[in-house]
Amino acid sequence: MSGTADDASRPAQPEDPCQAREVLGMVGDKWSLLIVRHLSQGPRRFTELKRAVDGISQRMLTVTLRGLERDGILTRTVRNVMPPHVSYELTPMDMTLREATAPLLEWSTTHLTHIDAARAVYDARPDTPPA
Repeated sequence: MSGTADDASRPAQPEDPCQAREVLGMVGDKWSLLIVRHLSQGPRRFTELKRAVDGISQRMLTVTLRGLERDGILTRTVRNVMPPHVSYELTPMDMTLREATAPLLEWSTTHLTHIDAARAVYDARPDTPPA
């Protein structure tokens, strides 16, 4: 990397590894794929998503939805009624994201009990530092 001033003014190239890390960080975060999975069943309101995604705080749901909207994964629609009706829906681009991540989600749910058991064994070892 040359680090010149010209480098800072150029837009990132599609093959830029830093840009790929940013996208992987978004889709690989703790909540994004769970939200995408729930939205794959159709449009949902904020409160429906909050109830469906176990353990997510209101703030984290808001932050994650904004990030997914910014990245073009979902759209936010506001209907001007009282009270306002806001719903979230996946974009066509999400079809390829779901195809790419479905095996990971399936692997996660299939192996969850094995991972929990391995963690319990590891945590029970006397030489294990606290997590």
